[in-house]
Amino acid sequence: MKHIFLVLLFLVVSTSFAQVKFEGVVKDSTGYGLELANVVAINQATKTLEAYSITNDKGRYKLNLDVNSSYSIQVSYIGMKQISETIQTKETDISKDYVMAMDNSLDEIEITYEMPVTISGDTITYNADSFKNGTERKLGDVLEKMPGVEVNDDGEVEIEGKKVGKVMIDGKEFFDGDTKLATKNIPANAIDKVQVLKNYSEVGQLSGVTNNQDNIAINIKLKEGKKNFWFGTITAGAGDSSSGELYLAQPKLFYYSPKKSINFIGDLNNIGELALSRRDIFNFSGGFQQPSQQSGTNISLGSNDLGFRQLQNNQAKSLNTKFGAANFSYSPTSVLDVSGFAIFASSRIELQEDSQVLYTDQTLGIPDETTSSNTQQKSDLGLVKFSAKYKPNANNQLDYDILGRTSKDQQLNGTFSNVVGPIDQFEETNPYKINQNLNYYYTMDEDNIFALSIQHLLQDEDPFYNALLQNDPTSSADPFDNTAVGLGLDGTQVTYDVNQQKRVKTNQLDAKVDYWNILNKKSDINFTVGTIYSNQQFDSNVFQTLDDGSEVDTNTSIPGVSDVNDIKYTFSDIYLGAHYRFKTGKFTISPGLSAHAYSAVNDQFNTTTTDNFFRVLPDLNVRVQLKGTENLNLSYKMQTQFTDVNQFAQGLVLNNYNSQFIGNPELESALSHNINLSYFSFNMFNYTNVFAFINYSKNIDNIRNVSEFQPGSVIRTSTPYNSGLEDESLSASGRFQRRFGKLQASVRGTFNYSKFNQFINTQVSENQNYSQNYTTELRSNFRDAPNFELRYTYGINDNDQGTRRTKIYTNAPAVEFDALIFKKFTFKTDYTYSRQTIDGNSNSFGLWNANLAYRKTSDSKWEYELKATNLLDTDSRIQNSNGAFSVSTSEYFIQPRFLTARFIYNL
Repeated sequence: MKHIFLVLLFLVVSTSFAQVKFEGVVKDSTGYGLELANVVAINQATKTLEAYSITNDKGRYKLNLDVNSSYSIQVSYIGMKQISETIQTKETDISKDYVMAMDNSLDEIEITYEMPVTISGDTITYNADSFKNGTERKLGDVLEKMPGVEVNDDGEVEIEGKKVGKVMIDGKEFFDGDTKLATKNIPANAIDKVQVLKNYSEVGQLSGVTNNQDNIAINIKLKEGKKNFWFGTITAGAGDSSSGELYLAQPKLFYYSPKKSINFIGDLNNIGELALSRRDIFNFSGGFQQPSQQSGTNISLGSNDLGFRQLQNNQAKSLNTKFGAANFSYSPTSVLDVSGFAIFASSRIELQEDSQVLYTDQTLGIPDETTSSNTQQKSDLGLVKFSAKYKPNANNQLDYDILGRTSKDQQLNGTFSNVVGPIDQFEETNPYKINQNLNYYYTMDEDNIFALSIQHLLQDEDPFYNALLQNDPTSSADPFDNTAVGLGLDGTQVTYDVNQQKRVKTNQLDAKVDYWNILNKKSDINFTVGTIYSNQQFDSNVFQTLDDGSEVDTNTSIPGVSDVNDIKYTFSDIYLGAHYRFKTGKFTISPGLSAHAYSAVNDQFNTTTTDNFFRVLPDLNVRVQLKGTENLNLSYKMQTQFTDVNQFAQGLVLNNYNSQFIGNPELESALSHNINLSYFSFNMFNYTNVFAFINYSKNIDNIRNVSEFQPGSVIRTSTPYNSGLEDESLSASGRFQRRFGKLQASVRGTFNYSKFNQFINTQVSENQNYSQNYTTELRSNFRDAPNFELRYTYGINDNDQGTRRTKIYTNAPAVEFDALIFKKFTFKTDYTYSRQTIDGNSNSFGLWNANLAYRKTSDSKWEYELKATNLLDTDSRIQNSNGAFSVSTSEYFIQPRFLTARFIYNL
């Protein structure tokens, strides 16, 4: 590993020599520097664009050129006559200014080059071919080479530190609400341009009156040869490993025309290549945003999904997946667009994990726990969405969306605990969700705009839980005996076979009407009338299966607590909001407030608990446009936070073998203050991209837990309460990225601090957590030479829990290398090493992957690939983490070495 880094460092140093600087200023006839003028250098020998620059706010440009070479320099600016001249470089730097004259001619200008990057207002356009070297296969491979664009480990696109919310292809939505499907599947050779649309608004009528600074979209422009034809790839593969035979089938087909588009993505494999993880699919919003999102009200509906153990980096001991997704859009007329998608995902996963759990406060007598577990997961999930947009004229637009989701999930877990003994747990659920959205936008005239937004959610969840624990009827000293007595179980049985059925139904309506009055060119005022109505019903019961197979209801001995829940929870919010926005110089200031009439009622066990109150919530946004591509943004908002029906249900609920929960019908809302300051700069003069943000949050009367551990056990019972103590969190993040010729360097850091209070065994426990993470990265972007990426990550997680303080250190260097050999072979390899240290004990592992592909020419239909995964045959990964009560170290077993042969056909 050390030698690899030395070789790559030598390569980096060598590329910085044998170049000269060519710099100066582009001015108009009055001597004023022209910002965003284009300056390019075309190598006369190769006839290729060698370097480019976009002038800064003072008109300065800078190019790095090879010594002793001839270049055609071309300078262009909208409305000015193009300048073209030939220069000869020697071994000294060159300084030259250009003065541009007005161009009043209407003759067509022959474009002899294409700028790699152009900026026009809030749109940045990248010419994809300028960033390709022939080893790219998917959109993500191209995006990560573009300045200012990041593709994270999950395949999500980030710009300015914000996640891109929408990907379009030629203006048509591509699986609305997800970017991972795009980065992992759209072929690189189909991409002509990548347009980054900042301050993106889906409704043109509202673009001038709404705050869209956090909205970023990407539009992919296809090459001409990819329109009106099917394109894509079909991949088939097979292989062998110590775990058995391997298979892979991945059809990815796309069709685009001016009126319609069709996309199909399929994936069938047993080698752990997930198109979308379970978390991705459940977070798949389909582009829905709640009308009340900016109202100041934050209501949780809770989650009753199975407690599926999550994959670590999409790895498991065994992983078989089936995935199919289809997306379409159609424009039958010029005023109507319809679109939609359907997604099916099926997985069969085996997870094996050994963990050591260290609990917080040693004075409380909670023993540390060692567990070994094996989990079998089955999941079949489907998503369907249909959308329609009707826009008969520029003043009217009607949108309708409906999204449906259903799944059938099962999880069988076998765990051995040194404290509790052997436990078998089984969970299953078959929930569904239907979400509908209706929006209407009406522009009365140039000064008056109206908007109506209505969203309805219908959700039904039915999780079932079963736990099987050992019992000796002749002894009262079994680890689960005290819990069994509290649950009211029959202790004469050979096993404790305890079951729980739950049903949670949710019906929510979220609606608002907005009116904007444009006062003048620099100010407008917005009034909002809205409401949220939510109704949730929660039913559950606990019963025991006896040794003879019969079932009996349990009868808990916990005072005031029932084994049965039957609760109705109704929440309503009627609010009126007003916001004023005005511009003065570089500042755009938007103060506002909203007045809310709240009502929260829960009805259970013939008792009704009501919480009605009135509250005014202020908010403020200040945006400073320092330069065309540099801005500073400050925002503040006060929010009222409401919890879900699960927290109110005062009957007993089983979360796990070691966790029981009893709700609190007297819970009230919490109040939060949030302040955010962000900075962004995108400077194409020196290829520098900077973003930074800091966020502070303070929660008052936040809902926390009182937890009671059984003596000498890890089994606990928790109850929520409104903490009278203040919880705080502070997070900061920043990235500095700069290009040096063909090299790009970046430094990124994050810092998080949180403090919250809870009760453990009647004692107040104040938890403070500090986490820091720093990543440095150096990557190249050569056209003809091999490319590399060097990355080093260092992290510290400092967790102070009561009388125990734990620090976790992470060191993770990584290297990636790709090369186009003889213009036919593509070789890629990556290696990641990770070492984590906790309390002086270190664990480490390394993962190495490689693949070699052969393609006769870049336009060849067939490609052949050999791919090796986990070449070092690493058995497991090590993961350290911390929770509310404990810190843990887990050994997570992964799939063995895989070698597959793949055949890829390009349409």
